[in-house]
Amino acid sequence: MAYADITTRDSNPVKRWLQRRRFTDALAVLASADANARMRVLDFGAGDGELVRRMAGACSVEPWVYEPTSSLMAEAMATLADFSSVRFVDDTGSIESATFDCIFSLEVFEHLPEKETALAMAEIHRLLKPAGIAVIGVPHELFLPALFKGLFRASRRYGEFDAIPGNIFKALTGRPPLQRPVAEIRPGLAYHFHHLGFDFRALEHTLKQRFQVRRKWFGPVPMLGAVLNSEVYFLVQKSADAVR
Repeated sequence: MAYADITTRDSNPVKRWLQRRRFTDALAVLASADANARMRVLDFGAGDGELVRRMAGACSVEPWVYEPTSSLMAEAMATLADFSSVRFVDDTGSIESATFDCIFSLEVFEHLPEKETALAMAEIHRLLKPAGIAVIGVPHELFLPALFKGLFRASRRYGEFDAIPGNIFKALTGRPPLQRPVAEIRPGLAYHFHHLGFDFRALEHTLKQRFQVRRKWFGPVPMLGAVLNSEVYFLVQKSADAVR
């Protein structure tokens, strides 16, 4: 099954809309960019490349794709076949420090265990220019959003970790299960395949140790805050006193 079949082409129209809207919400930060300046932008954990496809077709950027999973990288290359300016990398270690004006990382950190989270955050910090910005987007998996998402998942695959009533209830109360199943998405790269159990509050705390959080908002309807929204976004910059 292609990644788009469970995201932008999902059979459920609400999920399709939410998945497409998160790209719009994230890319809105580029609206104020200088139209005459060509920004170097990295999608960190690009999935099937849909964000870069929308970005490259709408603004002046030099887009880079980082995707560590070979199957998703193949999908990204197919999605972006018509964009000759895109650069693809499956390992950021070869990229020079302070390369990017902007880094996007959407639907990535909810999948990363603690060690992998710290490594990814350090790498984003390293790759950003001193005045660069990063947009971190993650799912809201607590309180009422957790209940709605849990019921939807239970209707599709009842009994899995993220579709067990007890786990859904814990997330509803703001105390998600701490022990989340871990597998490898590629050799040596640990990964949580389920969203349930992710706590954006812990990620925010970790972000503040290394970055300045310039803005935090919820989507797709920001005025509703954390009550009913499905996504959380952080716009961050390097902090002068950040841990190095």
